[in-house]
Amino acid sequence: MMPVLNRTDIEQFRTIVTRHLGLQYEDGKLDYLADVIRQRMLCVGRARFESYSAYLDHLNASPKGSAEWRALAEQLTVNETFFFRNADNFRAFAEIILPERIRAKTQTKQLRILSAGCASGDEPYSLAIMVREALPDLDDWDVQIIGIDINPAILIKATQARYSEWSLRATSEDVRRRYFRADGADFVLAPAIQKMVSFEERNLVDEDPLFWESLACDVVFCRNVLMYFTPEKARGVVRRISQALLPRGFLFLGHAETLRGITPEFHLCHTHDTFYYQQRDASDVAATATWGTPSGEPAEDFLPAVVESTAYWVDVIQHAATRIATLADARTHSPDQAAPQVTHTHPASQPAVTAAPRTWDLSLVLEAVRQERFADALELIGSLPADSHEDPDALLLRAVLLTNHGRLNEAEEVCRRLLALDELNAGAHYLMALCREHDSDAGGAIEHGLTAIYLDPGFAMPHLHLGILAKRSGDATTAQRELGQALVLLASEDASRILLFGGGFSRDALLQLCRTQLHSAGGEG
Repeated sequence: MMPVLNRTDIEQFRTIVTRHLGLQYEDGKLDYLADVIRQRMLCVGRARFESYSAYLDHLNASPKGSAEWRALAEQLTVNETFFFRNADNFRAFAEIILPERIRAKTQTKQLRILSAGCASGDEPYSLAIMVREALPDLDDWDVQIIGIDINPAILIKATQARYSEWSLRATSEDVRRRYFRADGADFVLAPAIQKMVSFEERNLVDEDPLFWESLACDVVFCRNVLMYFTPEKARGVVRRISQALLPRGFLFLGHAETLRGITPEFHLCHTHDTFYYQQRDASDVAATATWGTPSGEPAEDFLPAVVESTAYWVDVIQHAATRIATLADARTHSPDQAAPQVTHTHPASQPAVTAAPRTWDLSLVLEAVRQERFADALELIGSLPADSHEDPDALLLRAVLLTNHGRLNEAEEVCRRLLALDELNAGAHYLMALCREHDSDAGGAIEHGLTAIYLDPGFAMPHLHLGILAKRSGDATTAQRELGQALVLLASEDASRILLFGGGFSRDALLQLCRTQLHSAGGEG
């Protein structure tokens, strides 16, 4: 009879797994973890452990490379992959990165590529095929493609290089014919490609300095891996990858993964409808900042008629800011409404709004924004000390206020300064999209809007802006998709972000605008 498994045992198992393997599991995965621990108890034998607690004690005391941890790694890791998965990544690799690396290595004729979390080998073998296609003189080159994974069973499959039809579902017929041999229901990879790739059993969360320092990689693929780690473990993995990359080397992540909030050591690149990263020069790395604001939301629900007829969304924002300034001026002169006081004390007298150390803060500015006193807020932020000019929080807020006032050239200059400090700042990219639109640069507006969405998929305003741009250009499909997504996100968007990026509109007004635009684009709001 199996012992009783309670929630405390499951949660302890989750904690041990996170500590040893770096994997994180939400509460919704507790049933899955319960199944795993039950299966392991059956495999190792009930006679060996009288209770789940005894098994967990054994697990906690076992080294990472033990048989039990290797068995758990096999069960706990996700191994879904196939050749040339996410084709846009491979197109960017073949057409941009590989030619650049080959040119840079014409003297040494060495290429080093790492596939981290390689699973059954589909990814590193895909890379090997592309390298072979790009290098007619491959025999004169020293090419090393290394695949690493924590799952020993899946690595055995990788070394066998035997794949099903399903694994080749994104592989062209030409590549199949040239590099695979049919063997029954399976396809065997050509030995020439197999020899280009080596596999090692390694855990990405382990420091393992001898391995990482010896790599000197040109390119690292680490796709759909970081998403399973705790933030702390993910930062450690990225730090090791950064150390392993040669200067200006490239990093690919999964389409749902970003380096935002993890490291500032990479430039964000966007080609072939995909995002990837290039390591920055050491002298070019600046500390990132986390944007934080208090809660608050404008009280006015006003949707100007100019929304439907205006050429630019940024004009709507400027119109709203002008209206708010007029209302504020009216309140100032009303005997029944006392004018809000603007206290020009040094910001250091107020509590800081972010964790970053500074001798001043933004609380007075943010309070003025919350009260829709945008002119006062801009005056206040202009009175901050000189060191605020290099602070990402202050720069973002300054850019927001300049945008609201229609001072787009100044706003764009501030955004560029901010992006030089924090290239992965989604808010700055959104504001840049507005500035580019106003300068009649539709391509630049779309580029910055897509970048903002990639960096922060939950950010509603870039979706709204892209939807309006698409509707204006007659692209009903894109307009419906982006406006529909904006409608979903606006309902739960953080109030502080609506305050900052909503152009003076409340949540309800933005929702009304979004529904109206979606309906006129042929969608259902």
